[in-house]
Parts: sequence; C-alpha cells; structure tokens
Amino acid sequence: MSPPTPLSPTHLGEMGKKYGGTPPSPRQGLCPCTPIVRYAIEPMTEGYVTMRLLFDAARDLGLMLRAEHLRAFQVYYEELIAWNERINLTAITDYEEVQIKHFLDSLSCLLAIDELPSAISHMPSAKVIDVGTGAGFPGLPIRILRPEVRLTLLESVGKKTDFLKHVVERLGLDGVEVVRGRAEEFGRKPAHRERYDIALARALAGLPVLVEYALPFCRVGGVFIAQKGAEEIEEEIEAAQKAMATLGGRLRQVIMVQLLTLDRPRHLIVMEKVAPTPTKYPRRPGIPAKRPIKSQ
Repeated sequence: MSPPTPLSPTHLGEMGKKYGGTPPSPRQGLCPCTPIVRYAIEPMTEGYVTMRLLFDAARDLGLMLRAEHLRAFQVYYEELIAWNERINLTAITDYEEVQIKHFLDSLSCLLAIDELPSAISHMPSAKVIDVGTGAGFPGLPIRILRPEVRLTLLESVGKKTDFLKHVVERLGLDGVEVVRGRAEEFGRKPAHRERYDIALARALAGLPVLVEYALPFCRVGGVFIAQKGAEEIEEEIEAAQKAMATLGGRLRQVIMVQLLTLDRPRHLIVMEKVAPTPTKYPRRPGIPAKRPIKSQ
C-alpha cells in the first residue's frame, strides 16, 4: 500500500489570508508521507494484528498508536457493530472502512489541536466538547489517545447516548460525560456556555449552522474545529463568514488532510473565539438549520 501523493498547502495559505486567519505553515500542509512523531513508541506485539490498517494509516499522519490504543479501538469497533444491529449508529460497518472513515478521520483532529497555542491544547485536563457526536466521533477516538482530556459528548438521540455510556464504561474511560440534548439548548445553559477550550463537530450540517451550534460552547480564546469533506470548501467558508463574526469567532486556519486509502482529501476548519457570543444565540431548536446566518 503506497502512501498518498503530498498535497500543496498553497491555496490554503491564500484562503487564510483572504479571510483574515493565519496561513498554514508547511507542516500544516500535511504531507502524510513525512511522519511527525508525537507519541512515545512502544513495540507492537500483542494487539498489532488487530487494527493494523489504523496503525499504519495513523503513522502516516505522524500519530503513533500503542498496543493499548489498538486494543481499545478493537473493543470500540466490536461494540459499534453489535449495537448497530439494534439501533442506527452508522452505515459504515466494514472493518477497514471503520478504521479509516471513523477512527482515523476522528484522530486527524489532533493535527489541528497540536498546532494550537499550548495554553489551549496542552493544558492539564483541557475541556473538549463534541457537538452532535452520534456514535462518538470524533471525540472518543481523541480521548483514547489523550487520556488527560476532559470530554463531553453531546447527542440528542437517547439510544445513541445509551451506546456512548456503554462504550465509555466498557473502555474504562474516566473524565468523559455523556449528555443528551440539543446544541441550541445546551449552548444556553451556564454549565456549558463558553466553558470549553475546544469544540468539535463533524459534517452534521452546513458550516454556517455548525458555527451557531458549536461556537457558543467555546470560551473566549478557545477554538472550534469543524471537520468537512472536499466539496466546495471555499464556498462553505465564504458562506459562514457572517455566522463566525456574529457568534464571536473568526477563521484561524484550514488544514487539508489526506487519509490513507481515500481518494479525496478532508478539511479541518479551525475557528478561534475572539469575543463572547451575544445572548440571543444560539437561537431556539430548529431555527439555525432553517434560517442559517449566511454571508450575502
């Protein structure tokens, strides 16, 4: 299996300048052929045969997984598939596809987190919220590698929160809170509003909608990382400019990520919280999706 062709960060730098963010450094262009080792390496003996593709693909992104990580991901996979027979957690069930499209895709957020100022990403027990986490992505895979993180998983579907609580207990993960509720409601609660260093969300909605869902959770000085695909990324960012400004955020950088075995790249859109979110936001449930705050 040959590594993907390195990707040029040129257009990302231009995008960052256009929107007032920080252009990516060459390292942020993410050539997956040049590993950046961030974790201590231990010999892969027991557990290496399972999740072999995940181990190899993560290494291409500079993320070294140890045997205990691979065992945890194996358990996670088995529980995901078992529960998926009873409730709708994911359409992706193939063993190798789950390793790349769920686990590795989630771990790719660490490439953005590791570029943040140390006051945000490396503080003891950084507070992270995964908004609309579904089956736990991207939050739980990140927590498996970063045990110091205090993680909140926010999900509105009760059956999915039951699954999340089960997996958290099965993996023996401390410092993980599973919360059932909508982002529009919990973004107004004092216990959650502007209480987090990092907010995460996968492509569960258009970017203007994601901004209204997630930015209210970030403290001033914190960041929101949105995972998006390859389609019309510049147009989505342009459309979200008004929402960012309205909610107290601004674009920090865009990172292109090429995952092993996938033809098309993914993107991490990193926004920093520079001002408090006005008290009228987020709007009541359903309104952000029906009437997104879009740039004209």
